[in-house]
Amino acid sequence: MFWQLSTHLLNLYGFILQKSTTSDEVIAELEIQKAVFGSPFQIISDRGTAFTSGDFADYCANEEIKHHAITTGLPRANGQIERINQTIISVLSKLSLENPNKWYKFTNELQQTINPTYQRSIDTTPFELLYGTKMNTGGLDKLKEMVEAEFQANFEAQREELLKHAKQQIFTIQEENRKTYNLRRRESKPYRVGDLVAINRTQFGPNLKLKPKYFGPYSISRAKGRNTYDVIKEGNHEAPNFTTTCAEYFKPWNTMSEL
Repeated sequence: MFWQLSTHLLNLYGFILQKSTTSDEVIAELEIQKAVFGSPFQIISDRGTAFTSGDFADYCANEEIKHHAITTGLPRANGQIERINQTIISVLSKLSLENPNKWYKFTNELQQTINPTYQRSIDTTPFELLYGTKMNTGGLDKLKEMVEAEFQANFEAQREELLKHAKQQIFTIQEENRKTYNLRRRESKPYRVGDLVAINRTQFGPNLKLKPKYFGPYSISRAKGRNTYDVIKEGNHEAPNFTTTCAEYFKPWNTMSEL
């Protein structure tokens, strides 16, 4: 069994290989880690038998560890581990191409490479954040390049997913807004070229509050589709000489008793 220990804030990872999936081996490894770091406040795990056994529950209770088992089939419930798993699986697969059954031989070097690699979420490396110094990684430069490339690929994939989600959310809100708008909207009256109309005043300033709400008359010079029209001023009155507007902003001239 291959499992990981990680710090929630530091993003520091420890990879652990076990011959079996029993809780005894998990507890034994936690005891080793306890001698160095103390017992964790919380353990987030899947629902494997090693973590759902009575012995493991008793151990967590005795050590005052809060154990949270993620929902089966919902890997995003433990996003930090799932993100690093993508990198681990991809890199181990590439390193063990010649003999896939020997993937475990590369876990130590991979751990030594990931922990001193820069991570955007903490703006430094996990190792340097914890110990205050850089790790001497020896001749692992090529492996470090592979890990950094995987981090970048995963970051871009996550960003693409966020963009897709944001786009879908925008479409959803737009559809909701359209339905809400259409509940109160009445179909606009159709107009023809030559019809006389009065145009709603859309801008009001400090000295315009007592002015008429409509300009007019205007004659429609062109129907542009989607209830928009070009109009030309008729007569001598306060208003632009020509403009473009939509049907919801004007009324038939013969319905206006006064301006």
